[in-house]
Amino acid sequence: MTAALPHTSPATMSLETALRERRSVRGYLPEPVPEAVLQEVFALAQLSPSNCNVQPWEVYVASGATRDELRRRFMAGVSSGKAMTPDAGFMPAVTGDHRTRQVDCAQALYGAMGIERGDKMGRMNATLRNFALFDAPHVCFLGMRREYGIPMALDVGMYAQSLMLVMTAHGIGSCAQGSMGYYPDDVRELFGISDDIAILFGISFGYEDTTVVANNARTTRAALQENVHIKS
Repeated sequence: MTAALPHTSPATMSLETALRERRSVRGYLPEPVPEAVLQEVFALAQLSPSNCNVQPWEVYVASGATRDELRRRFMAGVSSGKAMTPDAGFMPAVTGDHRTRQVDCAQALYGAMGIERGDKMGRMNATLRNFALFDAPHVCFLGMRREYGIPMALDVGMYAQSLMLVMTAHGIGSCAQGSMGYYPDDVRELFGISDDIAILFGISFGYEDTTVVANNARTTRAALQENVHIKS
């Protein structure tokens, strides 16, 4: 039995509530988000801040048959060992406190899923879930012109935050995924995108299936003084 769709009022949800409720959802109901809601969500995300109002983000939303074909290609690619060629590169190795937080995040996820540290097959299957879009009925890909580099990528990051908060306010779960940028040529081919657009990452989204145990995982945030430095 699948969980009931959430009921929420985007007009009355506070920003604080949206920030506290937003998290990475790794299991979805098959029910698609209605077209009218999609239009409203992405229209609101367009209000994101942008350096000189350039609005460099290019957003490609896959649903239905397009989503199914991308999912098939991603799963086939990773299962066959197809080389990954991300436009934005892979996540760099992190050290110190950053590494500790990364490990804590993995432990929270695998713990919720009941996967032991030495269970290599279990961990591999959990990784494959990324490329299956966590069964989300929708996935969007965020890109920009290749020549813009880091300064404009910051705008795309701000857009992504706005988008996921708006989704949260509408009762829509989401998961930002660097892995959705690992096979950018498949995305460009299916959407008819020219090669001068770099695909940075993707966001799987839809209505959360609360019966999926991975969705019980919770992470914490560092103490304020670890990241925020105020000087008078």
